[in-house]
Amino acid sequence: MSMENRDGWIWLDGEWTPWREARIHAMTHTLHYGLGCFEGIRAYRTPTGPAIFRLDDHLERLFESAQILGIDMPFERAALRRACCEAVSRNGLEAGYIRPLVFLGAEKAGVDPLGAATHVMIAAWPWGAYLGDDGINKGIRVKVSSFSRHHVNIQMCRAKSVSTYTNSILACREARSDGYDEALLLDTDGFVAEGPGENVFVIKRGIIYEPEITSALDGITRRTIHTLAREAGYEIVSRRITRDELYVADELFFSGTAAEITPVVEVDRRRIGAGEPGPLTRNLQSRFFACVTDSDKKHSDWLTHVQPR
Repeated sequence: MSMENRDGWIWLDGEWTPWREARIHAMTHTLHYGLGCFEGIRAYRTPTGPAIFRLDDHLERLFESAQILGIDMPFERAALRRACCEAVSRNGLEAGYIRPLVFLGAEKAGVDPLGAATHVMIAAWPWGAYLGDDGINKGIRVKVSSFSRHHVNIQMCRAKSVSTYTNSILACREARSDGYDEALLLDTDGFVAEGPGENVFVIKRGIIYEPEITSALDGITRRTIHTLAREAGYEIVSRRITRDELYVADELFFSGTAAEITPVVEVDRRRIGAGEPGPLTRNLQSRFFACVTDSDKKHSDWLTHVQPR
């Protein structure tokens, strides 16, 4: 279904707008120059109704992204929190994906955005496994991209900015046109950075390794994995990782709000481990899905339950 031809409601600058009527002007500054930031947030089905996973952490990062990019936020965090919850209930979702977007309007043209007003949009819709149910269950095939992730002083990498994703799109399209499920990007020094929209973890001899968070985003799901891994007794080491270390890993997986925890079973036509999701990855998957569905009450504080309208 087209993203514009849907029933439902979108929160736009404090007002609930019918989905098909939520439009912006063709001269919108962010459309032309790419300055904006956003979040991807999931709501999950639980025994007591839909619940949003780590909503406050996502909104904190959204406000931090705006601060980094020099965008003044026109709404308080509490207003966006209420709108995210209501987006789920108004659209009748038991589970789904929530997209807050901060963008600059059509008040002026030119590279310098001074004078363009800040606008905020929040939409929510049903969305299953980003890389497919088979990807979650059986693992995916990945290609190391010919495109590098941004140098830390070219793009502000702590911000989840709109313009960063041009780089992601180029890598993703290249990988999929070559028959792979997803890409993996190196940084400008040639070390492993992240996927187009995912953090990456490498498992070798029972230790979990991850790239240093320099040119990669500090993912909310990544933070979740750190907690769950420590509780399970696993060691996580952050350091530079070379491309060839991927090829000889025992296990490999991506993490992200959209990707959740997706095993990687092949990189550049080289089988990873046994060529199927490994036991450590499966353990973390199980722990993660227990948290987001409120089966594991230890982390119920990560969930914001949505009240029906």
